[in-house]
Amino acid sequence: MAVSNKKNSSKHQDKEKEKLEKLFSENANGVRGQSPEGNKFKKPESIKNISRHRIWSRFVVILGVIVYIWYTAKDGKETSLAKQKEVLQQRGQSFPCDNEYLEEIESFSGCVPAKCGRHVSDKLVTANEADVLLKIAQRGISLGGSDGGASILDLHSGALSYGQKFINIYSLEESKKIFNAADLTVYKVVKSKIQHAIAEIFQIDFDSLHLTHPTFFSRLTNLEPKTEHDEYWHVHVDKVTYESFHYTSLLYLTDYGIDFDGGRLIFLDGPIEKPTNNVTLEPRKGRVSMFTSGAENVHRVEKVTKGTRYAITVSFTCDVSKAIKDPSVPKS
Repeated sequence: MAVSNKKNSSKHQDKEKEKLEKLFSENANGVRGQSPEGNKFKKPESIKNISRHRIWSRFVVILGVIVYIWYTAKDGKETSLAKQKEVLQQRGQSFPCDNEYLEEIESFSGCVPAKCGRHVSDKLVTANEADVLLKIAQRGISLGGSDGGASILDLHSGALSYGQKFINIYSLEESKKIFNAADLTVYKVVKSKIQHAIAEIFQIDFDSLHLTHPTFFSRLTNLEPKTEHDEYWHVHVDKVTYESFHYTSLLYLTDYGIDFDGGRLIFLDGPIEKPTNNVTLEPRKGRVSMFTSGAENVHRVEKVTKGTRYAITVSFTCDVSKAIKDPSVPKS
């Protein structure tokens, strides 16, 4: 009896299988328009809704992935402090100082900022002053220059990039042609303008600020780095890199998007491991950026991808023991 039931069950399953295969075949043919008239396959409404839901879900997922990739690739969102095409009297951002920076600077009377921050102005330096300083940089660096993408010229110490090392530019006979007394006057005037601006913006005493080492011209290109000095694009804090720095300024001598591509100054807000916001500054000839040098202003410079970016870093300290004198005209 059990055997008979098993055979009947098997026959029943075979018949059901045949029916399903026939139904599937007819439905499939109906989709192709080959089923007998009146017997075409029609998707139930519930299946249509499921299909729409799946398509919409996939779209949302794909969109989410695109947004995520964009967001993480930018190390967070990006906002602009200054575009190259803008001409700014002054624009800035203020925020609390890094505790370690504040603790150190409080030991220098008259040098504690009301608030830390970063600021930019296109009205401090004239076009003629920028031209004079650019010519000094070009003439000086042309006497040497790095084999890699970053060359510097420090008129105070005489340091000049030369191949994969540094030399003293004043040891070269041609150094006497780098700048003259009139050029040096422009250099001093520009330094004084920036010093006054920093004192006013951060509400500190002008006399508490002192020029410090290194203050230097820089030339950045897209050449591959040859030494660690050519790798200018790393994230850093100025106070860590240069112990004497308390206030940093950069005067740009060429234009982003015209003379070079890349090379923007980028401040990274939030945790250094995973910044939540990138604040970008596009160089403009004659533009000055000024900021406190502590860990509240973590930053980097983008790699230059095309052309040549010239600038001068003018740095200030509150520690008079770290002060340096203005450069002097080379003796003939």
